[in-house]
Amino acid sequence: MSKQGASEAGQNESVGEFQETTNPALTGLQGRCPRCQKGHLFAGFLSLAPRCEVCGLDYSFADPADGPAFFAMSIVAFPALGFALWLQLAYEPPYWVHLLTTLPLTVGACLLLLRPLKGWLVCSQYFHKAAEGSIDWDWHADLTRSQNKTGGRAGDAKVEATTTHRGGEGSEKA
Repeated sequence: MSKQGASEAGQNESVGEFQETTNPALTGLQGRCPRCQKGHLFAGFLSLAPRCEVCGLDYSFADPADGPAFFAMSIVAFPALGFALWLQLAYEPPYWVHLLTTLPLTVGACLLLLRPLKGWLVCSQYFHKAAEGSIDWDWHADLTRSQNKTGGRAGDAKVEATTTHRGGEGSEKA
């Protein structure tokens, strides 16, 4: 290997030694680290690992909150209801049959979806660089200044300029 090839290989190891995900859904569904796609995202069934064992990415940025549960229940609810209605209309069983069939089916399906959905949301937070919301005070100050200049809403000047340009009401003034 030439000197240049060796130095490029060393540079690639130090700069780009990890291939970040370009598909957070797939990486999350697999339960892999969004930075290196090799390490594990979970320490248990639903508990996140503190960090990736391969690249050391700290998972403290991740907060999927109730998102996985909401999506799992939303996805499972319609088929579970369809099954319960079909069972009731086709066989007219007593209610305890629903408790033994529909309830475990619904709970089991939700549990099966929770881990992949949580992985997807965590990887999406990393991929999109999600952060806690904050107020952009500069934007609000600019908005207030523009409102004071126009004597009304900030968009009034833009609407007036648009109607003038397109030959609307303001075109007669020009």
